[in-house]
This record gives sequence, structure tokens and C-alpha cells, in this order.
Amino acid sequence: MTLSIIDWLIMLVYFVFVLGIGFALKRYMRTSNDFFLAGRSIPAWVCGLAFISANLGAQEVIGMGASGAKYGINTSHFYWIGAIPAMVFVGIFMMPFYYGSKARSVPEYLRMRFDEKTRALNAFSFAMMTVLSSGISMYAMALLIQTLGLFRGIIPDQYIFHVSVFLSAIIVLAYIFLGGLTSAIYNEVLQFFLIVAGFAPLVWIGLRNVGGWQGIKHTLPAAMTHSWRGMAHASTNTLGVEWIGLSMGLGFVLSFGYWCTDFLVIQRAMAADSEVSARRVPLIAAIPKMFFPFLVILPGLIAVSITSKVVTPEQKVLSSGNPVTGVRSSSPSAAAVVSSKNPTVLDDSHPHGIVPEKTNPLTGQPVLDSNGQPVYNYDLAIPVLLLHYFPTGILGLGLTALLASFMSGMAGNVTAFNTVWTYDIYQAYINKKATDAHYLWMGRMATVGGILLSIAAAYAATSFNNIMDALQLVFSFVNAPLFATFLLGMFWKRTTGHAAFTGLLSGTAAALIHHGLTIPADTAPGIHGGWITIVHRYPSDMAQNFWTAIFAFSVNLIITVAVSLVTRPREDHELVGLVYSLTPRPVESHLNWYQKPSTLAYGVLAMLIILNLVFA
Repeated sequence: MTLSIIDWLIMLVYFVFVLGIGFALKRYMRTSNDFFLAGRSIPAWVCGLAFISANLGAQEVIGMGASGAKYGINTSHFYWIGAIPAMVFVGIFMMPFYYGSKARSVPEYLRMRFDEKTRALNAFSFAMMTVLSSGISMYAMALLIQTLGLFRGIIPDQYIFHVSVFLSAIIVLAYIFLGGLTSAIYNEVLQFFLIVAGFAPLVWIGLRNVGGWQGIKHTLPAAMTHSWRGMAHASTNTLGVEWIGLSMGLGFVLSFGYWCTDFLVIQRAMAADSEVSARRVPLIAAIPKMFFPFLVILPGLIAVSITSKVVTPEQKVLSSGNPVTGVRSSSPSAAAVVSSKNPTVLDDSHPHGIVPEKTNPLTGQPVLDSNGQPVYNYDLAIPVLLLHYFPTGILGLGLTALLASFMSGMAGNVTAFNTVWTYDIYQAYINKKATDAHYLWMGRMATVGGILLSIAAAYAATSFNNIMDALQLVFSFVNAPLFATFLLGMFWKRTTGHAAFTGLLSGTAAALIHHGLTIPADTAPGIHGGWITIVHRYPSDMAQNFWTAIFAFSVNLIITVAVSLVTRPREDHELVGLVYSLTPRPVESHLNWYQKPSTLAYGVLAMLIILNLVFA
């Protein structure tokens, strides 16, 4: 497509600001603490916006939009039961442990609570997860650039994807290398406001053109417009999972496992200027987070609600130049949804609106499912919607918002990777007695290494048609078993180091075995599962992910309890500040009632209940 000079200027100004922040902060990066933890001097509201923005990467914007198009309003469960309760829990109960213990990372807390081998296992698994997540964001950004044909006429079509991957890597590398976590945090705040400014007009214009929420409800099957209807059975909702799998797999294991143990977001709260501020950070972030479904899920629903195929000139160029982004007419798919006529029976009437069919971005060949039917590329729902509605100028703002989300996701994961690598792997096991200047240098080198590994992960992500499916798979292997370890370690003083290590290994092994024995419907054995043998087929990738997480968590919990009962626990005095029952409660007597984190938590939960009732 051809962008106007206004569109290019908006994107250029954004990149100048991004790199400028890195250069401006470079002179303040004097110690490793400055580089990795921002000197623990950032105000709570800034950390709160960075807390949500670090999670507001490709998985949030593209992934949630894709899930909205694929699964409907059921995707809101990732927020209203899959994020907000866990964010409240981490703010009220877990931040005092993280911040008060002075641990520099989540793996370091595990060393303090358990032992070195538990820390090492988590450090290596978390490092792998961060580069996979960063790679998925990188893949989404490259796919967007290829979709829009920004370099068409300058670079041959077959090389656009590859050039885009490396270009995004270089930009993120530059500002993290220069300014460390502080640079990432302030860029994440900038990116937060850009994303809101870019997507709010898209939702407003889209709703006007499809007849508002009532128009969407009239166009789409009922199962796609009600968040709780049909959850009694896996065959009566679009996610393909019953309420037990949803509430346990997503609402408990995956959500608490991510928000309570993932150093990517915890690192932002730990950069706050006090313990009270650190506790407020997740609660402040929860307020905009609960309203983000209206900003990122609704565009996906709008994209599949568009019934008239009015193709803009830009889309015609796009379609003729690259089969990945051709705007196709709506047609049935093998993906089934619940019939709006009979909500207890599945049919194949999933609408696709302007969502294009998927082709391999490396080869340009169409992608078909195991039945020979076309696979729809839901990851392109929001980019195609931008092209469908936005005029010159506003299009540049919308594209900048997308680019900002990808940069945010990549940068968040890379800053978490370089901290864990330097403190929990390099300093712990390779070079224990180096100077602080040397660790600062190693942090910058780890940034380079993390970016290179992310590039490899970006190419692995090309086999999924919804990056949320890929991300939840990664989380089910790493965060789900880890949450059982944290839950027992923080709230049961009898938990031992040997038990934590054995449980983590067992939980991860359980996730591997479950994934190897199961597979989503209409997929071939391989990265989607079934690589051992197929004993069960799930209705969707997401259903498989939820149950993988449940198996990983349950096995870890059982094994950890069993081993703890036959091994010797640590003395109580060694666990003060690390176990809830042995740790003094945070002092809040000097705070007014409205300043207390608990008051903010009650307000967040009240708003959450209202939202669930409205869209039930």
C-alpha cells in the first residue's frame, strides 16, 4: 500500500521519540541496579502504566483482536477472570514478599525461599519463555509490515518478512541497550497512550458502521456475543472448554501463574519508589486493564461482523501484491461455533467478514487444515480493519499504535531476560565475583543475545494462526507449574527446597506429556501436540492449553506436598519475610482509608463484578 507523507511523519516522530528516550537516559545508567531495576525510584502511577503496557504487546493487541474474531466476546474471560483477580492478589499479598525481600528477580526470590537448584530451574525456563514471547511479538510486527506492504517496491516481496524481523530487532535493541529498564518503562508509558489514541477511533468508527453492539449481536451467532452462555459444556461455546476448564485453567492456574510469578510484569512493580507504591502498581494497572476488551477485542468482533465487501483502493493493491493479505468474501470454515438458533448445537457458520485466509509468510503458499479447508488468519483482523476504515493521517496513528504495541511486548520480555540472565545465571553460576561495571556490561550483552534468540522464535511462531494460542501454550509449560511452587512456598512454611525442585520438574514434564498425547481438532501432529500419540482431541487450541495448565499445576502441587512431607523443612527464623504466616503485615496506619491498597482493591473487584454481569 502507499502511505501519505502525514502517515510516514507520524511513524517517524514515534521512532525518534523511542530512540531519543534511550539516548537521554544512557548517562543515568551508572550501575547494574540502574540498568536492571531503574534504581527503584519510579512513581507508582508510572510503574502502573508500564505494568500494563509491558503486557500490552502483540499478544494483547493482535492476539486479543484475533481471539475476538475467532472466539467472540468469550475472549473477555482473559481479562475479567483471567487477569484482574490475579492482579489484585499480587498487589495485596505478593508484592510485600517481592519488594520487602529485596530480591532483584523472581528466580532470586526462589533461591531465598528454597535453594539454588530451584532458582536455576526457574531462571533457565523463564529465560526461554521470555525469548519465545519476544519472538512472537517480533513475528507479529513483521507480519504487519508485510501485510501493509510498507517496503513494497523497495524490497522484493519474498524478503519483506525477513527484513521486517531484523528491523524491529535493531530498534528495540538500541533503546534497551542504551537506557535499560528505565528506558523501557518510559517508552511503555508512551506506548500505552499511543495505543489508546490509535484504537479508540477504530472502535468508534467500526461500531458506527456495523450498527453498534446490537448490530454485532444481530450479525454474529449468540455464542460469540455472550461471555458466559454455553459454558456448561465444551461443545456449546466457541472456546471449546467447559466452565471448570475455564475457571481452573484460565481463571486460576494460567492467570495467577502469569501475574503472580512472571518477572516481566513483577519487574515493573519492583521499580517503584516504596513498598506501598509497589503494592499499588498492579491495582492501578487493573483499572484500565478491565476496560481493554472494548479496545482490543471489539475490533476483532467488528472485523467478522462486516458483511458488505467494500474494498478500499489500498486493499486492492494489498490483495494483488501479496496473497497473505487478500480480502476474501465470507465463507464457512471448519471452525465451529454455537448456532444462534439453537445454543446447544454446534454448526459451521463461523463468519469471517474481512479476515483473510492464511498463507505462509515465508513461502506465500495457502495454509490448509487437516480437512483441506482454508485456515483463516485471525492475526490480521485488526490490521485489515485499520485499512478498511482509517483515512490518511488517522491511518498513520493507527499503524503507529500497532507498532508501539509490538515494541512494548518485545522490550518487556528482553529487559526481563537480560536481568534474569545476568543476576540468576551469569552471576550465580558463571562469574560470581565480577565488578558491578562488568555486570552492567554483561546486561547489555545479554540484551543482544536475547534479541538474537527472539529472532529465531519469530520464525517458529509462523505455524500458528492466532498468537494467543501460541502464548498460552508457552505459559502452560512455564507459569502453570511455577504457580503451584509459589503458592505452597509463600503460604505453607513446611514446603522444602527438594520438594519445590522435584515438583517443578514433574509439573513441566506433565505439561509435556499432556501436550504430546493430545491435539486440537483439525490440526496435524507436531508443534500443536500429538507428537507422542493422540489419545484425545480438544475442540480448540485454547481448550488444550487450559487443560495442559491444569495438569501441570496439579501434578506439581501433589508432588511438592508429598516430597515436603518426607524431607526436612527450614527453621522458622530463616523464613521471616518469605512466608506469609511468618512475615509482619505491611504498616498502613499512617495512610488515609482512600490511600490504602485494600480500598483500591475493593473498588476494582466491584467494577469487575458489574462487567461480568452486563456481558453474561
